[in-house]
Amino acid sequence: MLKSGILNPQLLSLLARVRHTNALVIADRGFPFWPMIETVDISLVDGVPSVLQVLEAVLAGGTYNQAYMAEEFRVHNTPATRAALEKKIGRVPLQFEPHLEFKKRVPYALGLIRTGDTVQYANMILISG
Repeated sequence: MLKSGILNPQLLSLLARVRHTNALVIADRGFPFWPMIETVDISLVDGVPSVLQVLEAVLAGGTYNQAYMAEEFRVHNTPATRAALEKKIGRVPLQFEPHLEFKKRVPYALGLIRTGDTVQYANMILISG
């Protein structure tokens, strides 16, 4: 029985299949459903879990060398919210781009983790290293 780290079996299965250069989406509760992408929905209630909580758990168990987010995240959120993201993402280079361009990357992802996050444009794509 697992006692630490990620405990959700479906999420563990998805993460175990992430290989070099694969993309993984971590999305908020309102992100559109993509039928062609495996989705692990771990939303519970508004805000739980948050994208940042999931990001922290995912980064602890894998190596990622690039991240993408919508430019609108910076426009629609407070300095405190932006600072919390920068702290969690750490040394992973983060590129912001228009939301429509961001969504063009999604179909190439190996999987999508849906959270209960309510932060506007909190979605991100991680590229494995």
